Amino acid sequence: MSKRNAQKALRVDDDDALPLHDVRPDVAEWQLRLYVAGHTAKSIAAFDNLKRVCETHLAGRYTIEVVDLLVNPRLAAGDQILAVPTLVRKFPEPIRKIIGDLSNEERVLVGLDVQPREWQA
Repeated sequence: MSKRNAQKALRVDDDDALPLHDVRPDVAEWQLRLYVAGHTAKSIAAFDNLKRVCETHLAGRYTIEVVDLLVNPRLAAGDQILAVPTLVRKFPEPIRKIIGDLSNEERVLVGLDVQPREWQA
């Protein structure tokens, strides 16, 4: 994804969160929320890295919402966000959080409790 497209994807609409995939959230096995603060290099990298991991290991089974805390800072309290970017796994429960640009794929997979595709039976 180009930097320009990533910036468009990170834009948040008036509903506070932007669903990025045409997967119905009520049937997605993985519901993820990425908190960012504007269109910084780290925010864009986190989105790109998350998208890559999801497409590789959760294809067709996930939704991502991006919440820009510069637009809606009050939303940080709901998931107790203290740093950005932060990824929150809303479903499946329990809720899990990963802070950073999500560049370490192994750390992201462990943090989300996702087995890499080659480990799956």
